[in-house]
Parts: sequence; C-alpha cells; structure tokens
Amino acid sequence: MNAWKGVAFVLAVLPASLALAAEVPVPADAKVVDQRPAVDKERIYPLGALRKISGKLRMDGQVSARGQVSAVTYELPEAQSANQAFTSAREALQAGGAHTLYWCQARDCGESSLWVNDIFDGARLSGADDQQAFVLLRQAAPDDNTLTAVYAITRGNRRGYLHVETFVADAPLGDVQPTPATVLRELRSTGDLDYPAAAEPSEPWVTLLARSLNLDSSIRVSISGATAAAWRDALIAKGVRAARLETGDKSVKGVHLEIIR
Repeated sequence: MNAWKGVAFVLAVLPASLALAAEVPVPADAKVVDQRPAVDKERIYPLGALRKISGKLRMDGQVSARGQVSAVTYELPEAQSANQAFTSAREALQAGGAHTLYWCQARDCGESSLWVNDIFDGARLSGADDQQAFVLLRQAAPDDNTLTAVYAITRGNRRGYLHVETFVADAPLGDVQPTPATVLRELRSTGDLDYPAAAEPSEPWVTLLARSLNLDSSIRVSISGATAAAWRDALIAKGVRAARLETGDKSVKGVHLEIIR
C-alpha cells in the first residue's frame, strides 16, 4: 500500500450495519461523519463528467443497476490532503484486484455541485470543481457484481472529506468497459496495465485501447502476452502508429501494456 511518509494509516473497519461498505486505508485520526447501512435501491454511477443541460443531468456514460448500497463519509484531519487520501484509497483497491472503470480529477469530473446533490446526496461534500476526485472500480471475479466508488473533496474551509460507497448489484452487470480517458490516466499513473481476460484482440477492446493511446500520441508502449503480435497488428489497423508499438517478452495472462520510457 502506498502511504504518506510519517502519517499513520488504518484499514477502515466498519460497523456490522455497513458490512457491504468497502475497506479502504484512511488516516488513523479521520472521523466518520456520515454512515449509511446497506439498502436496496436503483443506483447510477457516472462514466463521464457531470453537467446539466436544460435542467437534466448529463454524462457521457453510466452504470445503472439495482442492488445493495452502503456508504461512509470521513472528515480528514486538518493537516491531511483529500487528494492524498483519495490516492491511497484508490491504489489500495487497485492493488486488491479491482478494475478501474472511471477515474477523474478536478474539473475533468464536471461540476462538483452535481456530484454532491445528484449522485451522493451529501451536503458535507460541497467544494470547488478543482478540489475533487472520483474513481469507480469493479471488483475482480467472482465478486465482479460489486462496485466501489470513492469521492474526495476539499471544502472552502480547507478540510478534506473522503466518501466511500459500495454497490452490490442484484443481477450480473455484464461487460462494462473503462473509458478511454481513464485507461490513459491509469497507464500514465502506473506505467503499465494488465487485462487478464483479454487473451485475444476482440473488437471492443481493440477499439478502446486504440482510442486511449491516440489521446496522447507521444506515448510508446510494449505489448506482452501470448497474442501480443496480434494485438499490435490490430491496434495499428485501428490507427495507432506502428512506431509507437513494440512486442514485449513478459509472460502474462491476457495482454499487458507497458510504457516505453
């Protein structure tokens, strides 16, 4: 787990009434200011920046399903950064095998007031558009009907808040792809990506990865896996310049992408 130097972290252990809520690392002296036990409801999670047009909430994509929702909101210690707490929580969930579906920072998330009022219904989360961050993750199989949403905000009084919500769908969620901007953001952050289930270069995934890579034409990547050559050919056919792609020799399940430094 990536933690801040000199700062104590604990793995949040929630009351039994919040048994479905995710466990994430938070500063040891963070204070729980709101907790919501699991309830059955219809839930919508954005896969794009939030905005309102003619009074209606708009987003580029979404995950919509019915299931059990539980949540907890932490007020962070005065000296601690909401962005650091968000990063630590996100990295811990990813290290535990969760797959990132949507990740945005600051104004890329859209209007913070819409996140507060239309998505999370939590007045404590009010803050400026450039002081927010959100990530939606899907747990690995066999728990792939479970989503974890993490939202962080710094309010005008400079106090940081971290909101963690877990959703367990009543029915299979099916194939939900990450957004191209999320794939690129994660690749830049970690330096590499693994897609164990993508053994063959199927059309939806080739299109997704090609769009992601073409958002930044300066990035070069190596591709590893049993079908690495086929992946390279498929990405070139989708418009990624051949000079940006190499085949690697790492033995992995599925396909592995790694930035060439």
